[in-house]
Amino acid sequence: MTEFKSGFVAIIGRPNVGKSTLLNRIIGEKLSIISNKPQTTRNNIKAIYNGDNCQIVFLDTPGIHKPKHKLGEQMVNSAHSVLSEVDIVLFITTPQEDIHPSDRHIIEKLRNAKVPVFLIINKVDSVKKEEIAKTIECYMKEFNFREVIPISALKGNNMNTMLEVLKSNLPYGPQYFPPDIITDQPERFVISEIIREKLLHHLKDEVPHGTAVEIVRMFDDKETGVTNIDATIYCEKDTHKAIIIGKGGGMLKRIGQDSRIDIEKFLGSRVFLQLWVRVKKDWRDNPSLIKSLGY
Repeated sequence: MTEFKSGFVAIIGRPNVGKSTLLNRIIGEKLSIISNKPQTTRNNIKAIYNGDNCQIVFLDTPGIHKPKHKLGEQMVNSAHSVLSEVDIVLFITTPQEDIHPSDRHIIEKLRNAKVPVFLIINKVDSVKKEEIAKTIECYMKEFNFREVIPISALKGNNMNTMLEVLKSNLPYGPQYFPPDIITDQPERFVISEIIREKLLHHLKDEVPHGTAVEIVRMFDDKETGVTNIDATIYCEKDTHKAIIIGKGGGMLKRIGQDSRIDIEKFLGSRVFLQLWVRVKKDWRDNPSLIKSLGY
């Protein structure tokens, strides 16, 4: 009987290096928000990869950055705390001529890690081999990474190699989750994140970062087979509320339409989605409100 391998792998890095894209590529489902705006991921999201005689539980952490509010502090603390809970750390970066200042900060934190740390260089499809080699050289001088794996999470380049390397470095262990489970997060959380992704996509500047989404009600209509979802979008200012709603409700309608399409793909059923917008002033600096909204 072949022995089973399993373990927990943290995906860590500065904002916008493709951590969530990597996670979604591995799992084959949209679990983590993808946006070109930094500080998109707010929670440590567990995603489960089931392979031949192995199960890898990935933790997508919030990007490590200098926090501007209580929510930001909680996000960074959450990312740091993961290092003591996993078997392997994947440190994600992109091709650089020199080490990115934010990466230096992360590397200092990684020096205390008691598990193997792998350097994953993402977005290599858009640069020359010489640039990749230069990145490897300068990062290896700074930290003793177990191995360096260049990938393109967007195009899927070298993903199988990365998974095989991880499997070979995992301990023997149990199957932590049933094989048909791809995340520890409830459906409502994933749906709220899909809506928040559309807010990030459609809105500009600080407005989307001051938003949160709560699924107020969700039920299946047995006669029609439609899943009914009522969701509230919280923002910090009346001016932000007006922007989210848009002229004649146009912006909110676009956000709702785009959200519904992805939610239907996720649930595998037709969806009737209703969105409301409410103001919770400075909620990102209010610990009790942060907790009530699931962060």
